[in-house]
Amino acid sequence: MLGDPDISKSAELVRPAPARGGYFSRSLSAKLLVLTVLAVLVAEALIFLPLLANFREGWLREKLETAAIAGLATVETVLPDTGSTGAMPQSQQKALLDALGVQLVAIGDAERNRLIARYVSIAPIDRTIMLDETTALASMKDSFGALLFGGSRALRILGSTGDGAFRTEIVLLDSQLRESLLSYARRFFLLSLVIAVVTGLLLWAAINRLMVTPIRRMTEAMIRFGDQPTDPARILVPEERADELGIAERELSAMQAKLSEVMKEQQRLANLGLAVSKINHDMRNILASSQMISDRLATLPDPKVQRMAPMLIKSLDRALHYTQAVLAYGRAAERVPERRRVDLRAIVVDVCDLLALGVQDTGIEFVNAVPEHFEVTVDPEQIHRLLTNLCRNAVQAMMSDDMGGVGVVRRLTVGARHLDALRTQIYVEDTGPGLPKKARDNLFQAFRGSARSGGTGLGLAIAMEIAQAHGGDLRLAATGSTGARFEVEVPRNVRPGDEATP
Repeated sequence: MLGDPDISKSAELVRPAPARGGYFSRSLSAKLLVLTVLAVLVAEALIFLPLLANFREGWLREKLETAAIAGLATVETVLPDTGSTGAMPQSQQKALLDALGVQLVAIGDAERNRLIARYVSIAPIDRTIMLDETTALASMKDSFGALLFGGSRALRILGSTGDGAFRTEIVLLDSQLRESLLSYARRFFLLSLVIAVVTGLLLWAAINRLMVTPIRRMTEAMIRFGDQPTDPARILVPEERADELGIAERELSAMQAKLSEVMKEQQRLANLGLAVSKINHDMRNILASSQMISDRLATLPDPKVQRMAPMLIKSLDRALHYTQAVLAYGRAAERVPERRRVDLRAIVVDVCDLLALGVQDTGIEFVNAVPEHFEVTVDPEQIHRLLTNLCRNAVQAMMSDDMGGVGVVRRLTVGARHLDALRTQIYVEDTGPGLPKKARDNLFQAFRGSARSGGTGLGLAIAMEIAQAHGGDLRLAATGSTGARFEVEVPRNVRPGDEATP
């Protein structure tokens, strides 16, 4: 409620407890570093198999070429090409095979195939590999198999060497191949880990500088602002940067400034409500006494008293009713309208009498432009308050210093018309000086939309709330140096059960 001194506490945010966990679960930069390292390792793992297959093929081709060169050199040295068909001594063959790490070497060309050397006894062949015909997918499969399951299998390797004039064949155990593959895999893993860590650190440092630090700065600013949102010193001062984070900082700073003003207004409204509730309590007693005195005045035989007393009694009755509902603005909304079929012209006449436009010489001409027997379905008390607020504002504008001068027309007109089968329009038009820019920019906002110095702006705010409670709207149709015009639209016919919910 408006008079509750603890209303400002409802605007305070309950800050949730910080998430539990270690540093890596709470730090965005730490998570970024770990994710970067993992991403690089995953990327390295995806290229590991093709590189492993390429290493295996290179290792096997190197074996073929080394065996071919060594075999040819040995044959030419020991058995020159003199037409002899003999072979190297067995001891020399063994020495050559041990040096090459194979069990058999054979070389062929376009004319003949020649067995260079072989062990007396070789292991049964487990797999024959044609290097020139092996596909990339098969090579990756064989490389992975050799890495995991190799070590005791005998392989027969065939492939072209040199410029393709020779075809070399060797037989070897894949234990050396597996050792080389394991060594390559270890080096690759260590290198990948170093690359991942270095890349992660560099990327972490860059993103931490460009993104995480500004985000942390905004987070700390929000926490500081949340502790005391009415302190202007806690509003974030944005940095001069044109990227998305710079935009976010500027928007956050603007939002904090606006929220700070709203909190101040809420506190002011709470204090005002407390003061109004105290005044309202004493005012009811004063008005009750005044009502008793007015009842006694009504018994005097003086003609002027008899003419003025009913108006005085009606005004006091209405004032007593307002004091009972004065805190309605501090609640969420106006009460639900109690709609009746009313004669709008009669209500406008009563508003004119309440403002004493037809009793004293105010210099203001009042025009009731509502047609005779013009009926609308509204809450009579609420629509009376709406028109009273609009007309009082118009009278105050026309009585201001801006309306000085001989012959200046001061006219207040209230009219109405049916727009169509569903809508009715009520308008209040004056010949005053119009609304200033500040009032137009903050129109219908309490404590900010006043057109005069010292005003509260509550009149238009209450009028808008009443119009919306009826399922309609209130708008400023025109304003300028020759006057202002407000238009209210309400539903023309409302069936029982169709009342608008505020």
